[in-house]
Amino acid sequence: MSTPNIISLGELLVEIMRVELDTPHDRIGQIYRGPFPSGAPAIFINSAARMGKHFNLSTGFIGVVGNDEFGSCIKRKLEKDGVDVSRIRIEDRKTTGIAFNQYNSDGSRKFIFSPGAAGETSINDLDEAYFKNVKNLHVMGSALSISENSKKACYKAIEITLRQNPEAIISFDPNLRPEMLPIDKIIEISRPVLEKTKILLPSGEEAEMLAQVKGEQQACRKLLELGIELVILKQGKQGCTIFMKEKSDPVHIKGFKARELDPTGAGDSFGGAFMATYLAGLELEEAARFANAVGALKVEFFGPMPDTTFEEVLEFMEKAKLI
Repeated sequence: MSTPNIISLGELLVEIMRVELDTPHDRIGQIYRGPFPSGAPAIFINSAARMGKHFNLSTGFIGVVGNDEFGSCIKRKLEKDGVDVSRIRIEDRKTTGIAFNQYNSDGSRKFIFSPGAAGETSINDLDEAYFKNVKNLHVMGSALSISENSKKACYKAIEITLRQNPEAIISFDPNLRPEMLPIDKIIEISRPVLEKTKILLPSGEEAEMLAQVKGEQQACRKLLELGIELVILKQGKQGCTIFMKEKSDPVHIKGFKARELDPTGAGDSFGGAFMATYLAGLELEEAARFANAVGALKVEFFGPMPDTTFEEVLEFMEKAKLI
């Protein structure tokens, strides 16, 4: 059995998106587009697969969908882009998770979420043999918060990963906001992951929450004290900033100019691209620059999982202007 180098797990869902800005979900007869395969850990692994195949890195996902067309469309997209979907379980008793997404002109979004099978991932879905060749396990805060079973599965996956390969990289994207959970709860569920994390990929707000320090730069430095080797601060169109344990000064990597159509999934796409290229041996700053380009290309695409190839990213980097 061939087993993947990069593994993620957690929620799988489809997004149904309002076409027009500032159109509330209660507006009768207005138009949605979809379904679009989604779920933060799934967007990550899809990006890692599309970028990692250039380096012969394999990817796999552990999660649950319903026995319906939405579940089929998610599996089909992941499989088409090179993700092993053999560990995606079909749950007959529930429908696939759905998120209805409303965009607003001020940049905010409003979701109506029906979790369905999205939170059904459990420790019973983890086969230790599947982690035989793991080099990177990626954990998302959303997978920690969606259900108790999913949270325990993430914790167990970390144990299995480090037992199979003590040198494997545990990467963690907090992907949690105060409107989703109280800050003390966010810190509580994140702590066991942070203790094992080598690479942390937070936004500024998430870094401040986890470090309980004001100021994103100060927060990132504080997080390094937990034993984390790299903190990659995601800064949207401004790019990212790299904080390293062995260097006192962070390194800012500028973002690329892009025509924004849909920002959903840009940070997760960035994370997947960064981890794939970093594992492949690219220099740290080059991996971050490449990931910035992947994030920029994502916002030009409507839907959380674009079709961008490695070669298209290189072409974009040659032509695009920096912010």
